[in-house]
Amino acid sequence: MKVTDAAPIAALLKSSEPSIRWKTRVHVLGEDPRAKSIRSLRAEIRRSPTVRALLSRRDQLGRAGTRRQVYYKWQGLHWVLASLADLGYPEGDESLHPLRDRVLELWLDPSYFREFTARTEAEAYRGRGVPLMRGRYRRCASQQGNALYSLVTLGIADDRAHSLAERLLHWQWPDGGWNCDRHPEADTSSFMETLLPMLGLTVYARKYRRPAAAKAARAATDVFLRRRLFKRVSDGRIIAPDFVALHYPRYWHYDFLGGLKAMMQVGQMRDARCAEALDLLEERRLPDGGWPAEKRYYKVSAKTMTSNADYVNWGGTSRRRMNEWITADALAVLRSAGRLDP
Repeated sequence: MKVTDAAPIAALLKSSEPSIRWKTRVHVLGEDPRAKSIRSLRAEIRRSPTVRALLSRRDQLGRAGTRRQVYYKWQGLHWVLASLADLGYPEGDESLHPLRDRVLELWLDPSYFREFTARTEAEAYRGRGVPLMRGRYRRCASQQGNALYSLVTLGIADDRAHSLAERLLHWQWPDGGWNCDRHPEADTSSFMETLLPMLGLTVYARKYRRPAAAKAARAATDVFLRRRLFKRVSDGRIIAPDFVALHYPRYWHYDFLGGLKAMMQVGQMRDARCAEALDLLEERRLPDGGWPAEKRYYKVSAKTMTSNADYVNWGGTSRRRMNEWITADALAVLRSAGRLDP
């Protein structure tokens, strides 16, 4: 069913947040991302309070230091670059190179090229490197996948991107995804560990014209599509409650809107197996035509680094109030699916 979305689109176009206006104009209304007005908007994004908050510790975190400064949830450099990639931050900013280098230093550490065979969970945790259990590498590939996606999207990837992609291809499971579960009997890929590698390999394959990466990304879509993006194959039940709640940002977590957005990015939105998730998305609309943030994974701490805190308030949560970030993504998904009439 097509819906008329003039009201929420008009509201988003009036947002004080330039990233929301960019998302709406490019991904909802389909404006040319190369147009002069869009380039000007991206320059405004670079100067925005949101970006200034995200980069408020760039000098401190860009220096040699600890893993904590790179991956600390959600204020480490890894997450800062991921946010910038989603916000429409201008491509090719060389001032981000020190941040890039710190992220690559961590995720291309020699330990990720060292592997060992383990028979038990205890053995898998005792060994140094990536455990291989019953023919499957147990690795949190969302980390390398997220880095690959962020660096390519931001236009700051260098030749080391090939090493990130090679690791992802090397660790891919037979069903098309990835998992870091060290229980030997685990034989099914994880939604959380598969989504970001799939997206990383997708943008990498497009930029560098790598058929093997594109093939691997297409194989990964089946992990989600077989499950209608949120249901078990065995009995059709919802896999997890959080999978059918709306969040922004998702970080490494998963929900059905994140799955739909990923299918849009990899070009699978017209697959019939997306229909149930699209129906669910339309059911969650508010009376004003927008969508709420029903849950969140962050608290806000702009000045102090603390666990699970972000530099930015992404609109909080309310089941009755429209969240601009979620609404922009939801409208983009519906447009891609042919369910939007702006």
